[in-house]
Amino acid sequence: MSPLLNDRLLRALRREPVDRTPVWIMRQAGRYLPEYRATRAQAGDFLTLCKTPELACEVTLQPLRRFPLDAAILFSDILTIPDAMGLGLTLDEGVGPRFERPLRDAASIRTLPAPDIAGDLGYVLDAVRLIRRELDGKVPLIGFSGSPWTLATYMVEGGGSKDFARVKGLVYDDPDSARLLLEKVTASVIDYLRAQVEAGVQALMVFDTWGGALSTPAYRDFSLTYLAKIAGALKGDPVTAEIPLTLFTKGGGLWLEEIAATGCDCVGVDWTLPLGAARMRVGDRVALQGNMDPAVLYAGEERVVAEAERIVAEFGAHPGHVFNLGHGIHPAIDPGRVAALVDAVHESSAALFSNGT
Repeated sequence: MSPLLNDRLLRALRREPVDRTPVWIMRQAGRYLPEYRATRAQAGDFLTLCKTPELACEVTLQPLRRFPLDAAILFSDILTIPDAMGLGLTLDEGVGPRFERPLRDAASIRTLPAPDIAGDLGYVLDAVRLIRRELDGKVPLIGFSGSPWTLATYMVEGGGSKDFARVKGLVYDDPDSARLLLEKVTASVIDYLRAQVEAGVQALMVFDTWGGALSTPAYRDFSLTYLAKIAGALKGDPVTAEIPLTLFTKGGGLWLEEIAATGCDCVGVDWTLPLGAARMRVGDRVALQGNMDPAVLYAGEERVVAEAERIVAEFGAHPGHVFNLGHGIHPAIDPGRVAALVDAVHESSAALFSNGT
């Protein structure tokens, strides 16, 4: 494969010096782009878009054609693993994800099969290989998975939830079954991420979208434990040991130091925690990713630029910052705001690093 022309992301994740802060955007391939909407219409439905490598490659590359982003992220969905376990996933816009066969008792958890990564999820690996070829070394490619806890919430609830009543009921009423489910999912996540690396991804991220819904004791027991197992397994495997790993718990600022202690390379931070305070708390142990509120992009360009400059300055001229939103970009955002954001991050950080302050 071609040598990497822009390695800012990988250098920042390893806390090495960069000429400017790298920037990418969670859900950067998405409905805010008209070209994405056209490809989504061509696919007919979201799952077909995910499961057709040529279309997944196309939408992965679309934001890079518009903006000078420093990374591509594989276009897929966090629920590919539960789907491969046979739970019957449907994804409909306006309705959200649904599973035909959710896990509603201990017996269904005990008999839950492990997915065949190469077979059941081969379409993801084919997409990775195709994207790497088409990127031709322009920027690195990020692979990802949902966290065990986040995947479990969907698998038990049968879809999205406001109160997580079923899965929290499982945690408190039958913690042994909850842990068995999380162990099974963790093993599959590790295998899935390893396979993505073998197919060509150059950085990894685990999205713990619903970890922040837990109490501190429950978070440690039912989310953090398994994030640490993933980090330990990947860092102990020669295939994945040198691949930078980012862990992101939305609403996880309370546990920042504990996440940093898992062995990951980078911790994602949402907008509820000041980035400067986060850096002071973790020091030089890990890189940090974040953390602009996605809603800022509804504002005018001047306000978007000012907020980007503020966050860059707040982190300061230190190694180890990957600029991102604190969560996924909203579908109604004007792409012009994204262009202004990316340019502001690059220009303000270049000035910061050149001054050494």
